[in-house]
Amino acid sequence: MAEQLRDLSDDRALLGRTSTAERVSDILRSRIAEGYFPPGTRLSEDSIGGALGVSRNTLREAFRLLTHERLLVHELNRGVFVRVLTVEDVEDIYRTRMLVECAVVRGLGEPPYGLDGLAGAVEEGRRAAREGDWKGVGTANIHFHRELVALAASERTDELMRSVFAELRLAFHVVDEPQRLHEPYIARNVMILEALQAGDRDQAERLLAGYLDDSLARVVEVYRRRVGEDG
Repeated sequence: MAEQLRDLSDDRALLGRTSTAERVSDILRSRIAEGYFPPGTRLSEDSIGGALGVSRNTLREAFRLLTHERLLVHELNRGVFVRVLTVEDVEDIYRTRMLVECAVVRGLGEPPYGLDGLAGAVEEGRRAAREGDWKGVGTANIHFHRELVALAASERTDELMRSVFAELRLAFHVVDEPQRLHEPYIARNVMILEALQAGDRDQAERLLAGYLDDSLARVVEVYRRRVGEDG
């Protein structure tokens, strides 16, 4: 925890002079997604508040926001913890992804589409794979899907999926097999990108649906085993 808190202190500059609970929650959300605070970690108000230089009330409001996003859980007389998802949570996350991501592709309209963000995420994943950075590949994969959702040009959809993807990272941290989990999808991201570059929404949607089905099966297989082992 001491190392995480030192790193968190570096984020104090992000708060600026107009610190808000929303900005604190943005920082903590990113740190949770990056695995600085793994699932099951108890978050100390004193330590985190001191590292960020924010008041207890501001931090509690940030915790409340992240609890509403299902990233944290408050346990009576014990404190606030990074949430450990159930298998049912993971399955529901993927149902949401299937509904939203496939609908975004289906509703794209006529090509050409603005695909620079998707192409950049594909290259980010390839670069991380060449360096053997499999967690980096996972991050690039999330970026790919965020860019895909962003094609809808909807702030509400972006906000919804920001929380969904953050929850998904909680599951990835428990699975902790980043190469096995993410490597197969580098090529599949390329296929989806190429279908969209060709203006073939139907093919892109078919590829995406198959991708999400396979990813769910892979994640749940390992997640069920890991959660069972921990229990």
